[in-house]
Formats: sequence, structure tokens, C-alpha cells
Amino acid sequence: MTISRRQVVQGLAVGSAGLWGGGALAQATALKISHQFPGGTATEGDFRDRLCQRFAAEVDKRSGGALKASVYPGSSLMKTNAQFSALRKGALDMGLVPLSYAGGEVAETNIGLMPALVPTYEVGAQWKNAEVGRMLTKLLDDKGIVIVSWIWQAGGVASRARPLVTPDDAKGLKVRGGSREMDLMLKAAGASVISLPSNEIYAAMQTGAMDAAMTSSTSFISFKLEELAKHLTSGRQRTYWFMLEPLLISKEIFTKLPKAQQDLIMAVGAEMEKFGTEGAKADDKLCAEVYAKAGAKVYDLDEATLKRWQTLAHETAWKDFNDKNESCATLLRAAQKLL
Repeated sequence: MTISRRQVVQGLAVGSAGLWGGGALAQATALKISHQFPGGTATEGDFRDRLCQRFAAEVDKRSGGALKASVYPGSSLMKTNAQFSALRKGALDMGLVPLSYAGGEVAETNIGLMPALVPTYEVGAQWKNAEVGRMLTKLLDDKGIVIVSWIWQAGGVASRARPLVTPDDAKGLKVRGGSREMDLMLKAAGASVISLPSNEIYAAMQTGAMDAAMTSSTSFISFKLEELAKHLTSGRQRTYWFMLEPLLISKEIFTKLPKAQQDLIMAVGAEMEKFGTEGAKADDKLCAEVYAKAGAKVYDLDEATLKRWQTLAHETAWKDFNDKNESCATLLRAAQKLL
């Protein structure tokens, strides 16, 4: 009997679908990944978008096309602050989401941007497999979300009129901190706080509604704040501003996938963490270069200044978070063990 090439291809497709997709042999599983950051290409642009694209390409390749993911950058699929809730409900498949944005819904997630709790990438990298990481993983799982990739990003401060380096510098400035806890520390330092997503910083600074903004190095580049800022406090050496921006998947969606697809998603997600850390560190350096080239003055935090911020954070943000509930207090104690 002669077997045509078409029959061979069909047989391979059925075999692959049977391995990866269970029932619907000819249909690939399609996932949508949302994030708020500017879109680019696989090799150029915001590394968070590139990470999502790499993830999508790898799961497609390794599943033989049985598992596909499409990336929707720039809040094009869903509004920034709606993502976390949508993930919990299964209305969104995946998202790369700044964890602290969910603080109003799940108080414990504010630990993802707790001032001075993560001062370096080395400390952040320990979270995943440490007690605090296990607790945070379970917490999110109980809320309907699975962490696929742990991504930490350093950040700093971009300001217009004058620098914001030490706590004393904050007095009288209108500042975007990025989380409730960061805002508590800034208020104690004498600043007025502005609350808005990072993709709205440019407009607020342009109109004068805001004097200074704290965000990640990557966002400082992606949102072109060097066009407005005259001063940059860099996070390239050490910083009190570290944000956890994990790649997440809805537990409702995840549990419906075949075991082989679940395992593939988690394996590729873990592999993306190295790319994420390298991308974040590269952007810390690039950010300082971009702002210096644009004419801004760039400052680095020394250990003594970091300690001053840490002391202020301990008295304000850490205390407030600790007093919220026992779950928050336990998370905080576990994180402090890594300092």
C-alpha cells in the first residue's frame, strides 16, 4: 500500500494532538497573554514583552503547535488594573502583571513592591524557593492564580525640578510611588503621593500634575520619561524599589489543560526567569545611559542612603503591612529572613 505525504502529515498531527490535547485532535489550545507594556519585536523593545513573546514561541515549538499563545501588549486586550481579577475568574488566560497592582483586592500582594524589602536581585532570586515564595505561591493558588515565571525588576526615581535621592529630598514633591506601601513611606518623608499605573506617568509628569515618579528601569525607558526628567536616581547597584512582575496563568484555565501542557508551561516559565533577570539588569544600566545622554543627572544609592530608606520603610510600610492580618505578618517575617 502506498502512503501519501498528506497521510503522513495528518498522522503526525493526530499523534501530536493526542499527546498534547486529549480530545480535540485537530485543535490547538490557544492562550491569550495580556500586559500593559509597549509592544516590540522578539529582539527589540521592552524585555517584558519580549519575554512573553519568547514564552509563546517556545511552548508552540515544543508542543508541536498543539499549544499556542498570543501576546497582547499595551493593555490592548484588557485594562491594566482589570487583569488580576480577570485571571482569578478565568476571564483572562495569562498576564505579566505587577503583583502589587492587586493590593486593593488581595492585601498580601502588596509585598511584591514593599519598600527596601528586596534591595538586590540576589535577594529577589531567593524568594521563589524560600519560605516566603512557597507561601506566596500557595496564597495566589488559593486565589485562583498560578505563578509561571518569577520576575523581579529594580527601579528608581525620575524627577523634573530637583533630585529625589535621600528621604529628605521627598519633602514637598508630588510623587508616584507605585504601591500603597511605597506611598506610606513617601508620605512619612513629606511627599504628596500620586496613584496611577506606570503607563500614565508620562502624561502626569508632562502636565505638572506630578514632580517625580518611581517605577522600574524598563518602564523609564519604554515610556520615554527622559524627555521630561532632569534627574534620575538609578537602581543599577542597589535600591529600595524592587517590583515583582510575574508571568501568571489563571488556575481555572491551567487546571483544564492536559498534564503535558501544564508541565510544559511551567518548564518554559522557569526557563524565562534567567532571561527576565538579565533583561532587567541590562535595562538598569541602559536606563542610566539613556537619561545621561538626554542631559539628566544620574545618581546611585550608597549603602548608607539605602539604610535610611529601609529604616523609614520599617517604621511605616512594613509596620502597616504587618498589622493588616496574620497572613501579611507571616509573609513579611518570612521575607525578612532573607535580608
